[in-house]
Amino acid sequence: MLEHLKDPKPLIIGGREFSSRLMVGTGKYKDFDETAMAIRASAAQIITIALRRTNMGQDPHQPNILDILPPSEFTILPNTAGCYNAEDAYRTCQLSRELLDGANLVKLEVLGNEKTLYPHVVGTLQAAQRLVDDGFDVMVYTSDDPIVAQELESMGCVAVMPLAAPIGSGLGIQDPYKLLEIIENANVPIIVDAGVGTASDAAIAMELGCDGVLMNTAIAAAKEPIRMAYAMQLAIEAGRQAYLSGRMAKKRYASASSPLDGTFFK
Repeated sequence: MLEHLKDPKPLIIGGREFSSRLMVGTGKYKDFDETAMAIRASAAQIITIALRRTNMGQDPHQPNILDILPPSEFTILPNTAGCYNAEDAYRTCQLSRELLDGANLVKLEVLGNEKTLYPHVVGTLQAAQRLVDDGFDVMVYTSDDPIVAQELESMGCVAVMPLAAPIGSGLGIQDPYKLLEIIENANVPIIVDAGVGTASDAAIAMELGCDGVLMNTAIAAAKEPIRMAYAMQLAIEAGRQAYLSGRMAKKRYASASSPLDGTFFK
């Protein structure tokens, strides 16, 4: 009966189609069991893994996260978290391609410093161009600067991922107007990355028109990560439907739900 309410525009990244617009990370959980249960509760299809912090096969003597999150079930998105220059980020992506049998979808992060984890924009631009030239499909974490977002799109990144607030801060969306400027001028998916703290933050991002949200700490640091993962799934879906619906205009004064005009008695 509600078939007509399905999303008319699937999320497409690098030629791949996804039904879920929620993307989740794998860090900060207490163990692999909690990781697996939370990620499945989120219904996410794209799972990002920090290659410098998580074993994806680099060490055959340690547990491999791909054993609980197999590439046959999820799209694995290796990321360059922990890289502070373009060269390290590029080499990390090369390693990920080896470990994942030639898969070329990566999440690029080049960080500015350890305190804020803000993106190093110059290093990000340098690494992005090199990776694109080398055949990678680059989803790129960046600042919420609309000019930088356009530059990254122009050089061939398949998704631009501006922060909503500092990584792991849980502060929510700090400047919705910058995000709107990025969204309105983009021809590639815009994915909010970093800063989401709870379900309402995710819903707001989607209501603004973002194509998706990527998060980790908001789920993993919750008192009940599995329940929060499910809440985030619902928030993403609700926010997307609200965006597609077109919200009512804001007004300064009341407008009765049941106006007197046209009533039988006045």
